[in-house]
Amino acid sequence: MAVKILTIKEDILGANEEKARRNRGRLDKHATLTVNVMSSPGAGKTSLILQTINRLKPKTRIAVIEGDVASSLDADKVHQQGVPVIQINTAGGCHLDANMTEKALNNLPLEEIDLLLIENVGNLICPVEFALGEHKKAMLLSVPEGDDKPYKYPLMFTEADVVLVNKIDLLPHLDFNTTAFNQAVTGLNPAVKIFQVSCKTSEGLEAWFLWLEDETKQMKNRQG
Repeated sequence: MAVKILTIKEDILGANEEKARRNRGRLDKHATLTVNVMSSPGAGKTSLILQTINRLKPKTRIAVIEGDVASSLDADKVHQQGVPVIQINTAGGCHLDANMTEKALNNLPLEEIDLLLIENVGNLICPVEFALGEHKKAMLLSVPEGDDKPYKYPLMFTEADVVLVNKIDLLPHLDFNTTAFNQAVTGLNPAVKIFQVSCKTSEGLEAWFLWLEDETKQMKNRQG
């Protein structure tokens, strides 16, 4: 039975990878930089996305795919910012996959989008295992979660292109060793970029915005 389960999982992941490649091709065709934003519940993904929209919308055409188990609370907040948004409810699923993403892409004007942000379901395990067709993976960790998460969930930190440490305004009140955390993350992923940010005070967010702007420009140049 154990062997059968592993085989089924491989088949599912293999089919997902193929669809993810097709999604990536569509996004490449339209030069739409796509970032998969992942974290545990409550780390601040939606706050980060709202801050990003507010900062970049004047010069970057942005759209959002919101992934949640249920409700459209986050999508409603994004909609109020005047950008295209698609809500995906997984009805209990712990992650988005390439098939769900394809359906969302079918309902977005990709030719009019420079930057697509995908807010994945809050979870530190499953989302990173399923490619969506994204170009970059951004992982968000909040200070209250603790500095030991790279040891407990190494794959998330190994696969991320960017790690954002959110809620740094709380550092004076919590036992979070920033140096030890950075060493643990770069030990797993030497090429990763780490940004210390606060979505509440906006501290440190400029580095994230500049990174997104640069990646968006590079995408346009490659496809141009």
